[in-house]
Amino acid sequence: MDTNRFSGTLHLPGDEDFDEACFGRVFNARRPSDRTPAAVLRAVCEEDVVEGVPLALERGWQVAVRSGGHSWAAWSVRQDALLIDLGGFRELSYDEATGIVTATPSVKGGDELNPYLGQFGRFFNGGHCPSVGIGGFLLQGGQGWNARGWGWGWAAENITAIDVVTAEGELVRADETRHSDLFWAARGAGPGFFGVVTRFHLRTRPLPRHLGHTVHAYPLALFDEVMTWLHGMHHMVSDLVEIVALTQTPPGRTEPVLLVTGVSMTDTAEQAAEALAPLHANPYADRALFRVEAQPTTLAEQLAGQRAANPEGHRYLVDNAWLTGPAEAVVPAMRKVFTELPTRQSFTIWFSMAPLRRLPDMAFSLQSEIYCATYVVHDDPGRDAELRAWLDGAMAELRPVTAGQYLGDSDFTVRQLRFMGGRAVGAADGDPGRP
Repeated sequence: MDTNRFSGTLHLPGDEDFDEACFGRVFNARRPSDRTPAAVLRAVCEEDVVEGVPLALERGWQVAVRSGGHSWAAWSVRQDALLIDLGGFRELSYDEATGIVTATPSVKGGDELNPYLGQFGRFFNGGHCPSVGIGGFLLQGGQGWNARGWGWGWAAENITAIDVVTAEGELVRADETRHSDLFWAARGAGPGFFGVVTRFHLRTRPLPRHLGHTVHAYPLALFDEVMTWLHGMHHMVSDLVEIVALTQTPPGRTEPVLLVTGVSMTDTAEQAAEALAPLHANPYADRALFRVEAQPTTLAEQLAGQRAANPEGHRYLVDNAWLTGPAEAVVPAMRKVFTELPTRQSFTIWFSMAPLRRLPDMAFSLQSEIYCATYVVHDDPGRDAELRAWLDGAMAELRPVTAGQYLGDSDFTVRQLRFMGGRAVGAADGDPGRP
């Protein structure tokens, strides 16, 4: 096999560092034991990808891609496939005239992209966990900072073009007018996308000049009351606010608590206070364990909190659901995933997407007003089966109010639900399909 065609490195089974090439950049310490790639190409430039796809064609291999390595299910590790690892191919450029940033898929949204954009006073709504690469994140739709608001919505909506190596090995530029089928699919097809993106061209926005945050912590005994109230009012909160409720065990506490949080991205403290005020009107606020209301924060502080909640080197089992229905059906269905977490580091999130907007014409086409995801975090391989059974049972409780799932927190080797819309409906129907 001609390995001189690459500037990067091709790793084959039997090579001393083959296992490290396969798994070394997989974030989840719970790694697949039943899948082995045919080879791993550690690419360092675009030409490596252009040469790698024809190699796979010659050998009869499928192609898998790794950007940041954060897929919980390690989707990049596929049996008898050429794994093209883009970790060594990292480039960024910004056009001040257009506000477009160009970035390779392995660039990390919080650790690299936004610090780079900050030099120009710009911002992109990348993933919450700062070490997530933009590649898989954008291909899955991109549930980034304040995806419910700004009129910007999902991060994939802000892709203006992609450079992509097709299944035939041709490098092309795809946008709304050129190779529009690739452009449509790249925004939501996830790991099933039929090409290898080498660069994303992304629309940026001005960096918010003031971030404010509100946190109310409640005992789990108030779960039904607080979540029923939140269910009935979150669609009325300003779209400048990201609303998340979650159960976790905060630092310094021994028991999990229910946190109702809002992060506002505005220009002034006065705007933040006004935007966050509806969350302060919680009728159970006087029973909160502690309250923080409209306090100044920074993106760095928020990213630090996200990093602490998603520690490296741990084992993760993750699943999710788009929820729909009245509070009297949804809240009881969520009770298990929120109030019976099986490990101290585990957490469950409730993420507001209300009020829903009609999505643009792209592969990402299924959402509801509430996103719910559970992250079971632990360190004991011997507990994998037990914790998997717990998570499956918790997801079963959600089934009667589940509209589908989001690719970003899914594992198709365990459970496959609908993740794309199939009909044109309005936001009022609660299930926006492809227009």
